[in-house]
Amino acid sequence: MSSHSIVASLLVVRHGQSLWNIEERWQGRADIELSDLGVAQARQAAQRLGTFDYIASSTLLRALRTAHIISEAHGIGPVETDVRLQETHVGPWEGLTRTEIEQQWPGFLASRTKPEGFESDEDIVQRLTDAFVDIGNKCAGGTALVISHSGVIRTLRYVLGASNPRLPNLGGSWFHVHKDQRITAGDLVTLVDDDLTTESL
Repeated sequence: MSSHSIVASLLVVRHGQSLWNIEERWQGRADIELSDLGVAQARQAAQRLGTFDYIASSTLLRALRTAHIISEAHGIGPVETDVRLQETHVGPWEGLTRTEIEQQWPGFLASRTKPEGFESDEDIVQRLTDAFVDIGNKCAGGTALVISHSGVIRTLRYVLGASNPRLPNLGGSWFHVHKDQRITAGDLVTLVDDDLTTESL
């Protein structure tokens, strides 16, 4: 892979802790606010980030508030919102805990089996790829910070064959947009200290 083919590099990061993260509930498209810890995480991440040419966010509140905190701290913006950066539509699992899902759909989580109404990997990859290409073209030759969600970040890394660990809040991944509109996955990043992280979904 030649670096000359890269149009732009995007640091795509999971939002700060939300109120449902505390309860370990699958959020999907539910629009849940940040917790106080989530606000603190976003502020710490802002202190650790370098400068970016562009900042974009999912339209969901937990991501958008994270993006605004970072944007205001750095004086970059405005934050551009994109519905394609939203979390996976999880169908009947929205609002459920992992325990509740395991009780009602035994073995589904371990085998990556999805219930009816759950967004497909193909649809997730297509909308993220389209969004990343558009963002890359808007900051060609530079870098963008993108605030999104664990599920879609991990799905894209999984489909691209990259390592796919659970992401803490304000953890994420570099992705590179290429001239032929391919996306490749780069290094994983964690922006907050262990005492400010949670691995809740």
